[in-house]
Amino acid sequence: MNKTTATRAGNAGRVILITGGTSGMGFATARQLLEGGDHVVITSRHEARLRQAAERLADVSDSGARLLTVRADAASLPDTDALMARVEERYGRLDGLFANAGTGVFTSVEETTEKDFDQLVDVNFKGVFFTIQKALPLLEAGEGGSVVINASWTLHRGVGAVVYAATKAAVHNFARSLGAHLAGRNIRVNSVSPGYIRTEMYDEAIPDDAGREATRVGPPLQRVGESEDVAEAVVFLLSARSSYITGQDIAVDGGLVMKVPS
Repeated sequence: MNKTTATRAGNAGRVILITGGTSGMGFATARQLLEGGDHVVITSRHEARLRQAAERLADVSDSGARLLTVRADAASLPDTDALMARVEERYGRLDGLFANAGTGVFTSVEETTEKDFDQLVDVNFKGVFFTIQKALPLLEAGEGGSVVINASWTLHRGVGAVVYAATKAAVHNFARSLGAHLAGRNIRVNSVSPGYIRTEMYDEAIPDDAGREATRVGPPLQRVGESEDVAEAVVFLLSARSSYITGQDIAVDGGLVMKVPS
């Protein structure tokens, strides 16, 4: 690594990469990190969404000085290589990574097509795996750091969307294994498991009022979560306040998975 680029960010804040950072939980996390003085890199497959996100974050990013936007498809290895090259060129290191990009195809075994299967595995598992793999040299250049993977409450329950749930179980198991593997390199790896969170994916998956009411009354806390609820947990896991936590999953679900089904 070039030592000049490694110190380009100075001491003003950490450098954190968030995949899929233009909306929902990724965007909320980016905002909180920028408010705390960090440098943040966000990705999306769509240039227009990156521009819109940059405009919405201008008030907390020193008019964009601490924000880097990169068009990248999490399922594409060439895109991931290009993303890491951009991060290395600008900062020379990473201090944290939120592997947030994901997709949802909520079909039963009988309904799942090969296209559905490939899409879910490519984005939710392969994309997470190779994003972290290719980020490791940048994390080591920063003398370690924290990785957080966005999993799902579905990994804790038997649900109808079997392939989606399986990909989320896979990335949490990956977090546990990688947390043990990378501990000696001062890199911690954890996951968060959001419950019902009000995001674009939530709106698309549950369009009717009856379904939304069911998600509201399902958790013991009797509400649908907000992206900021998850962001708080992610920011904690990315910080030194969680320095003795690795290989764990934090359920941010209003108590959903602990409740005995009615």
